[in-house]
Amino acid sequence: MRTTIGYTVESIGYVIGAQGLVSFASQTFFGTQWGWLHKVADLPSVAYLGVVAVGLALIAAGVKTRRTPEPQQPA
Repeated sequence: MRTTIGYTVESIGYVIGAQGLVSFASQTFFGTQWGWLHKVADLPSVAYLGVVAVGLALIAAGVKTRRTPEPQQPA
């Protein structure tokens, strides 16, 4: 079960981090709105870096949870 949860949290982290990065880049460098995150919340460009940080934290938590070894049953 921990493996499934770790992969799920990690996958969500990748999506959130990518959306934050795309939103930051599009507002900062192109002055437009890309991705779907701007449809959920209208944030300033710098706040999207916080969204990237949240995504990275979820990725780290997912990897840590995924790599937790399962207890071995004696044979």
